[in-house]
Amino acid sequence: MVDNAPFLSHHHAGLTVEGYSRAAVQSYWRIPELKIGFDLGAQPWDFMGTPTWMLTHTHLDHIAALPVYIARRRMMKMGPPTIYLPEQALEDVRRLLLVMQRLDRGRQVCELKGVRPGDEFELSREHVVTVFATTHTIPSVGYVVWERRNKLKDEYHGLPGDRIRDLRLSGVEVTREVRTPLLCYTGDTSPAGLDAYPPVFQAKVLITEMSFVRPNHRREKIHKFGHMHLDDFLERADRFQNELLICGHLSTRYHPQEVRRVVEARLPASLRDRLKLWI
Repeated sequence: MVDNAPFLSHHHAGLTVEGYSRAAVQSYWRIPELKIGFDLGAQPWDFMGTPTWMLTHTHLDHIAALPVYIARRRMMKMGPPTIYLPEQALEDVRRLLLVMQRLDRGRQVCELKGVRPGDEFELSREHVVTVFATTHTIPSVGYVVWERRNKLKDEYHGLPGDRIRDLRLSGVEVTREVRTPLLCYTGDTSPAGLDAYPPVFQAKVLITEMSFVRPNHRREKIHKFGHMHLDDFLERADRFQNELLICGHLSTRYHPQEVRRVVEARLPASLRDRLKLWI
């Protein structure tokens, strides 16, 4: 085992969230059960086996380790990874990898896929991902992972099994797809990125940012630079239906003890047991 980058871990609803996030330092997260990761500001050696990554934007603390990760997988004879990222950044990232290929003299083999808000793509038979717009200083997106299941349509409830089988064999669609928002990752965003996409508030697990907590930090300036303040969460306390909220990306100007003290003192009871600070 090589401990080259720190990460925390938390298990909830059958999912393990692993990662680390500090503003202007590095952000990286993964969900082992789903074989996916979000952002690559650094790349813990343990994360190398994760084959699919979703990048929210191209600030260095969220993307700097991308060529390192790709090169490591090739060195270890792993298959090329799949990387989703905002479509506006696709060609620049492709050129970046070509430059690194020349400098490192090692091939940067991966599948880059540009995405736009409103897109969706399959992870597996059971899971699909939707892309939504976030609000940051450069093009950025967030991702929601949905669990999908086929359920019998209401009009066929009560029919015997052989009758349902015959209908299915005759070409009748007897089931409908039901989706449940399982996990949301926003990356860096101002509150507008949450407000415009209701599934953010409905996902069982929400991983998002809370960059600032001090009362004297001006929210209009924080929002201008695409970030959120503790007060933004307090104003929306009644909207969060999530079973678990993980808040990271704290500013480096804060000591962890200060963050815990301020947040725990101000959180309403409705959020206190569901919100986990990632510091």
